[in-house]
Formats: sequence, structure tokens, C-alpha cells
Amino acid sequence: MKVYLAGYNVDTSILKELENKAGKRNDLTPEVLSAAYARISRDPRPINEIRKDAREEVEKSRKSNSTIIFKMGHHSVAEHAVFNLDIIGVSRLAMEELEKFRLSAYTEKSQRYITLDKGFVIPKEIRGTTLESKFVKMVGIQNEAYLKLYEKLKEHTFKKFPDLAADPKKHNLLEGWAKEDARYITPLAAESQVGETINARNLELLLRRFASNPLTEVKELGREIYALVSEVAPSIIIFNEANDRDSKTYPELKGFAEKFTGKGKTKTGTGLKDVELVGYTPGADDAVGAALMHTSSAMAYAECVKTVRKMSVKDKKELFKTAWKNMQFYDSMLREFEYVNLTFNIVLSSACFGQLKRHRMSTITSQSYDPSLGITVPEAVKDIKMERYFREIADKSADLYRMIHKKCPVAAPYILTNAHRKRVLMRVNARELYHISRLREDKHAQWDIRNVSSAMSEEAKKAMPLTLGLIGGKDRYNEIYRGIFGSLPKVSEAVLPGAKKIK
Repeated sequence: MKVYLAGYNVDTSILKELENKAGKRNDLTPEVLSAAYARISRDPRPINEIRKDAREEVEKSRKSNSTIIFKMGHHSVAEHAVFNLDIIGVSRLAMEELEKFRLSAYTEKSQRYITLDKGFVIPKEIRGTTLESKFVKMVGIQNEAYLKLYEKLKEHTFKKFPDLAADPKKHNLLEGWAKEDARYITPLAAESQVGETINARNLELLLRRFASNPLTEVKELGREIYALVSEVAPSIIIFNEANDRDSKTYPELKGFAEKFTGKGKTKTGTGLKDVELVGYTPGADDAVGAALMHTSSAMAYAECVKTVRKMSVKDKKELFKTAWKNMQFYDSMLREFEYVNLTFNIVLSSACFGQLKRHRMSTITSQSYDPSLGITVPEAVKDIKMERYFREIADKSADLYRMIHKKCPVAAPYILTNAHRKRVLMRVNARELYHISRLREDKHAQWDIRNVSSAMSEEAKKAMPLTLGLIGGKDRYNEIYRGIFGSLPKVSEAVLPGAKKIK
């Protein structure tokens, strides 16, 4: 057995320093890795030798990439080339478009931990119009409200938790709680920044979608990224321009839907819950049980289904308990739990959506932000008697939204706040729902996403009680486990950092 470290992420400033010292090189490109790995299936030599040839003949490697990826259709070869992007000064609204892509990694500036400055994006769609001054004035009011709310919320939080306030090491925690509630009044135009890691195949998809996006800011972001990566790796980023599929499909679907819903009419769904389970796999408990039996036996799946259906309730519970008994809170649920799905219709704030959208192994589609859905007001804002003030600013933001929407609908959401809401349709398998619950129902999670994920879990348990019998936040894992098994997991030493062991 031989293993070579073929490459790893290196800061581009270091590469430039090396070039300045040793001279210009044309092989400092991820294309050589893609070209080398593309040849593995047809070249009998060791991979490290193939890579050496690819480095020495970069132009030949580029031609090879173009042939193998785009003419022969082996697009997965482009996944071996990876880019790290620093993206700065992008609005929270545009960030939602950036973070839609499943197979990428993102770390974003948090509005929960960083005191926000007054940086914001003025959409180009309204620059130079009479709406621009109104927009800038409204953002100023929102930013002023953020600072005012933060100071009052900080004072309130320190008084509410005197034990924590007495410890200077906990002050950042208390200030963070104040910031996370104050940010609900900040606009979607607020600037943010993100570090992104993405492979070339997914980057090409991102660039194509961005070129087709109706927002000018998103189009410009795509052009900026392309200008940088095309210099480094021209052979693996080819189909990056706008196309009909991405630019026309949703507008045409909207036109079709308006035949039945009425143009410009909003149906708020009065009386519906904020979290509603609208679909799920029928017979889910038996389906998961059959999948567990299938992995653990020599029976065909159809026979496994028959076997599980004939089991007593006691035996079915024992089957699930056997699948769970060796788990700790940090363990993933077994993959067999992916065979059943749940679909939720969720109405949630922009602040909450910013957290929910990070669960990219689910399927998430959403409507545009809609002021008629109301706003989410943090309880702490009510506690400090600032709810009326908060709502007045949110209402003024919504009024300007409607004014902008009449002339330029695509730019209108920029002026809405993190408190404004949208509808999301989310489909998850049971395994992914366990992951969401462990992370987002934990007592350390932010209250808004905790409320949403708790409601999802409660609805889901009604549909598949056996499958979701162990669901809950990681802070409650031992408690839930003990309720099922009568004792703690055998290895109970694995506790959260700083947490007390449960005995």
C-alpha cells in the first residue's frame, strides 16, 4: 500500500511569494490534478507518475480536460479541482443565492456574534432613481434601531442573568444574545462576507445560475468570480453563461401559476401553522424496519417488508432499539433511515431561514419574502417594552418595499428586515431530520431555529413514532435514551465540552 499527499489548499498570497522568489510558473493550477486523475482509468502507471506528466505538460493537460470533461461527458473529473473564495461586501439577500448550492462549504460572518457596522448594498436596480434616497434613509433608520435595541437588550440580558454577568468570561455570551435579537431589525441589504470552498464542477453550475439570476448584484458577483478562476483554470470552467433553463423557467412557471392564483394576489393561508407537515412516506416505520432487516439478512427487500409487517409492536420496538443502543449523541443515525421522507411547509423569518438553509442535504425551495406574512418579534424585544417601536420600523420597511415593488419587484426585498418572513417547502429524510434536531433543538441553539426544529420534530413523530423515537436536541440525548432503554449509553463519557456528566 502507498499513499501520497497529492495536494492541499494553499493561500494564493503564499503562491505569489513563491513565484516572486523562484520565477513565474504555469503549473500552479488545479487543472493538473483533474487531468491526472482523469487518466487513471486508462493509464496503467502509478498515479504519482501520471501527475508528474500532467504538471510538466500543462497545455496538454488542459486539452485533455476539455476532451474528457466536455466532449466525453465525464464531468466528475472537474470535481478534483477545488477553489477557495473570499467574498466580501455582499448583501444578505444575495448571500441566500450564494448558499443555495449543496456541495460547497461556507463560513459566513455571523450577525449573532459580531456587532454590525452600517455597511449595506444599494441595489443597482434603483440607483439614480427617486427610490434611492428613500432606500438609504430607511436603512439608516434600521441601523439606528439596531444600535438602540442592542444597548437596551444588552442591559436587559445582563440583569436577567446576574450569575453569568458576574463572570467577565461570560460577557461575550450575554452580548451575543443581545446582538442576535437586535439584528432582527437590520435589512437584507446589510453587507456580509463569506469564505467558500467549491469544486470546479459546482462552481461552473454556480456561475451559470448567477449569470441567469435577475438580481444585478448576483450577476456581478458571478462575473467577478469567473474573472479570477478563468485565469487559473480555463479548461474546466466552460459552460458559465446564462441559459434558458435558468433564466426563463421560473418566470414562465410564475406566469402559468398566475392563471390560477391571480396576478399580484397574495394568499397568506390564514389559520395555517408556521410549521406544517404536508407529506410523508406512508408506512414509514415498517419501511425503515424493512431496510434495517435488508442490510442485516440475505432476504430480498419485499420479504423484509412482509417480515416486519408480521412482527408484533414489541418486536418492532426491539428492532429499532437494537439499531440505537450503541449510539452516542454525536453519532449519525444509520443510513437506513434515509429511505423515508417528510415534507414541511414552513413560514419563518429571514434570520431563521439563514440557519435552516445550511442543512443542504435536504430539499429546500422557497417563495419570495412577503410582508403580508407578518414578522417575527424576539421575546426579549417584548420584555424591554420595545415591540411597538420594532413593529413601527418593520411596517415602514414594508411600506417602502411595496413602493419599490411597484417599479422594480426584484429589488424590493433588500429593504425588508431579518424579522420579515417567507414560505419555505422543505423535504428531509428521517436521518437528516435527526441531524437537524440534534443541532437545532439543543439548548445552545438560537431560539428561532430551535422553535422551528422542535415543531418539525413534534409533527414528524406523529407520522412515524418508531422511526423518530430517539429524536431531540443533543443536550437531551441521555435523557431521551434513558427513557427508551432505562439506562444511559454504555459509553457515557462522551459529553459536550464543559458539560457535566449525567449519572
